[in-house]
Amino acid sequence: MSQNFDDFVEGLQNQIYKETRAAYGDVAFQRWLKLLYMGAMDNPDGHGRITGSCGDTVQIFLKFENDKVKKASFETDGCMSSTVCGSFAAELSLGKSPDEILDITGEAVLKKVGGLPEEDKHCAFLSVEVLQEALNDYMIKQKSKKKVKRF
Repeated sequence: MSQNFDDFVEGLQNQIYKETRAAYGDVAFQRWLKLLYMGAMDNPDGHGRITGSCGDTVQIFLKFENDKVKKASFETDGCMSSTVCGSFAAELSLGKSPDEILDITGEAVLKKVGGLPEEDKHCAFLSVEVLQEALNDYMIKQKSKKKVKRF
């Protein structure tokens, strides 16, 4: 009986994987299986958090060194697409200056992901909006530091 249940679960998992890979493509599927850059960051230099119109909340954390992103991570309570897009948005920011981060677009995330179902494409744009918010937070903190040093 236990073996029948285990076989059922394995078959169900394989079916879910097959359908997910077909719907989202191999790149998104592989990233979903092995997420990179996920998790909160203590004392980030920049942090953004936005809840999208779909209800998913995405956060991105940035650490800078020599005015380039040294470390990036994300968190989300959202769907697979929000998770994968958050991961790729964090990845795309690595090694980038603030000006280069401004050039990262939702289209760039979609290209990196390899595409998403039409109803999930907004997740790429949400992740970039959060990345830009994290950059904005960093820039505000930098401006505040410069003001403090003047006194």
